[in-house]
Amino acid sequence: MDKRMRIGELAKRAGVTQRTIRHYESIGLMPPGEREGKGQHYYTEESIERLRKIDQLKKLGLSLDEMREVVQLYFIDPSGVQSKRKALDILRQHLAEANQKLNEIQQFRGEIQSLIEHFERWFEKREGG
Repeated sequence: MDKRMRIGELAKRAGVTQRTIRHYESIGLMPPGEREGKGQHYYTEESIERLRKIDQLKKLGLSLDEMREVVQLYFIDPSGVQSKRKALDILRQHLAEANQKLNEIQQFRGEIQSLIEHFERWFEKREGG
């Protein structure tokens, strides 16, 4: 049976703030804790695991929406195959976008270099002639 904990202990053990946990709950990245009695929320070890998984995905550069997709798969398929496949697909898309941006930056760099050379030639003609 999972040990139950309140939000403060969960935050401390997972290395996040209570505000972060509430935010993740509000956007559906994490299910709310179980209510007991007068509305006190309790969390389980799975909550810590979920928060750690979210942190790993954040370090990979995934957006909140992307993290939500991957985390849900992780808890549906404990083998991790589906979540890793989804993360891989997302990372491939990020790489394609990064490559596109690099191409655009290289093109922009070339245009700037060309303008600099144009101005340098113009100044050389004016100063030499």
